[in-house]
Amino acid sequence: MGLLNTIKRVFTWWDDQTFGTQLWTWRKGVKVGEDQQGNIFYNNKDDSRRWVIFNGPIEASRIDPDWHGWLHRTWNEPPTDKPLVHRSWEKPHQENRTGTVAAYAPAGSLRQATPAPRGDYEAWTPE
Repeated sequence: MGLLNTIKRVFTWWDDQTFGTQLWTWRKGVKVGEDQQGNIFYNNKDDSRRWVIFNGPIEASRIDPDWHGWLHRTWNEPPTDKPLVHRSWEKPHQENRTGTVAAYAPAGSLRQATPAPRGDYEAWTPE
C-alpha cells in the first residue's frame, strides 16, 4: 500500500495535501499560526502567497472567519498577532453541514421525521 499511497498523494488533493504542496511548504513555507481545529496557516518569506494545510477533511468552510480574512488579504496581520474583536452576539464558527445528517431540513422536508400537514395545498387542474 505504500506505493499506492505515494501515487495518490502525487495526483490527488481532496484527501490531504499533495506531495508538491508538502514539498513547497517544507522549502518555502513560514508557519504563521494555527486555528482551533488544528489547521496550520503558512506564507512565504515575502508574503506573496498564503495557504492552509487542513487538519482532517479539506473543506473551505472549516476555516475560521478570522483566518479567512487573512488568507484573502482582507487584513494583513494574522489573528495570532492581532486578534479580532468579537461581539457578544456573534455565534461560534460552524463548518458547512450541507450533505450531512446535521444539515438543515425545514418543516415539510422529506428528511423530516414528521411530514407536513396536508390540506394547505390545492392542485391546479386545467379546465
